[in-house]
Amino acid sequence: MNNSTTSINYRNITLDGLWHNNPALVQLLGLCPLLAVTGTVVNALGLGLVTLLVLLGSSFSVSLIRNHIPSSVRLPAFVMIIASFVTCAELLMQAFTYELYQILGIFIPLIVTNCAILGRADAFAAKHPPLPALVDAFMMGLGFTLVLLLLGALRELLGQGTLFSGMDLLFGPIAANWQITFFTDFQVLILMLPPGAFFGMGLIIAGKNLIDNYLKEGAQPQIIASDQAPTNNAEKNSRRVRITS
Repeated sequence: MNNSTTSINYRNITLDGLWHNNPALVQLLGLCPLLAVTGTVVNALGLGLVTLLVLLGSSFSVSLIRNHIPSSVRLPAFVMIIASFVTCAELLMQAFTYELYQILGIFIPLIVTNCAILGRADAFAAKHPPLPALVDAFMMGLGFTLVLLLLGALRELLGQGTLFSGMDLLFGPIAANWQITFFTDFQVLILMLPPGAFFGMGLIIAGKNLIDNYLKEGAQPQIIASDQAPTNNAEKNSRRVRITS
C-alpha cells in the first residue's frame, strides 16, 4: 500500500476524466482510431464502448497486482493485460456485432497500443487501490467516448444529413428505425473523409478552450478586487501617518 494515496478526491478524478484532463481533448491520446472511425455515431459509440471496457478491465487488473510486478517488467506486463482484454472484446464483437466489427476493422486490435489506456494503467492504476482505479478508468473512458460521440454526430449530421443511422449494427433490429434525417440536399462531404475528422476535432478542441478561457476571465475580477483592497487600505493608513506627523 506504499504506492497508494491516503486520501482520494473522487470529484477531481471525475472532472479530470470528463474535462480537465480528458484523454482526447487535453492529453490528445488515442487520436488515430478517434479520427479514423468517427464517420457515424454508431461507429463512434462502438469504438468508445470497447475502449471503455478495456480501460476498466485493465486498470482494475493492474491495480490488483500493482505490488507484485517488478519495475523492470512493469510496462510489458501492462501491455499483456491490455492485450488480453482487447482479445476478449474482439471475440464478443465477433459473436454479437460482427458487421460493426468488420467496419471498425484493424482499429479494434490497435486498442492494445492506445496510449490513453497504457497511460492510465501506469500513471494511476499502478499507484492506487482498485476502487479509485475503477473510477478513474470509467471517467477517462467516458470522457473519451463522449468526444467520440460528439465528433461522430458532427460528421454524420453535416456529412450526410442524418443521425443514428445504422444503429441496428450495435443494438440489433430494435434500433432499425432510430435514424433521424435532417436534410438530404446539403452535405459537407469532406467531413465524411479523413481530413474532415481533423476539422471536426479542431472545432471541438477550440470550443473547449473558449469555455475554459471564459471561465477564467469570469473568475479574474474577484481576484483582482481582493488583491486591490489591501493596497488601498495601506495607502489610506500611510496618508494618515503623514498627516499626524
